[in-house]
Amino acid sequence: LIAPLVKAVNGTIVDCNTAYGGGRADSASHLKVLEAHGFSAIAPVDVMDADGTMNIPISGGTHLMEDVVGSHFANYDFVVNLAHFKGHAMAGFGGVIKNMSIGIASTAGKCLIHTAGASSTSPWGGAQDPFLESMAEASKGIVDYLGGNILYINVMNYLSVDCDCDNSPAAPTMSDIGILASLDPVALDQACIDLVYAASDGADLIERIESRNGLHVLEHGAAIGLGSRVYELVSID
Repeated sequence: LIAPLVKAVNGTIVDCNTAYGGGRADSASHLKVLEAHGFSAIAPVDVMDADGTMNIPISGGTHLMEDVVGSHFANYDFVVNLAHFKGHAMAGFGGVIKNMSIGIASTAGKCLIHTAGASSTSPWGGAQDPFLESMAEASKGIVDYLGGNILYINVMNYLSVDCDCDNSPAAPTMSDIGILASLDPVALDQACIDLVYAASDGADLIERIESRNGLHVLEHGAAIGLGSRVYELVSID
């Protein structure tokens, strides 16, 4: 699913190291994972914080004044944010906002988002709503830095309540929905949320979202100018 799109745009597959350990916690191991999972065979891959970090200013943030990202991010002027929309144990759901905020942040940046600016060395112990707000704020920094040169795509398949980063994610209890795209990250994630709520088999994912107050990331994103929760859904079938 990924290869034709990446090749069509002559893209580079980018990521940053994790803050929770695992096989992507350091750049050398991370590159091996990218190779083992077939990404290196598709296109060039770039662990953006392999050579350090850079700070991006955030305008209008409540918790974060800067977003700490991989230094290689300066090499890019356009991003295709391709996300797998699904549930998440901490955020309630993960779509393009989570993909952009956590994915582009360096290890230290991830810690700062999770703790709403309290720690750059540990992602643990932060309060829930400030964490969600910080994801929206980090995303706002990325959008402003790139001047809005970002295309957002959510793939709504294998809709588990758990993230792909989970070693043993729960099996999906709802059917695949499809692929949505937008130039507005808030509108896109909101549209996907609405489709989950409209689905007859979305109860488990809805419970996961609501138990983590997941919609708050959209509320805060709209409040700080990241995007709009009002949208028009246009079918291209």
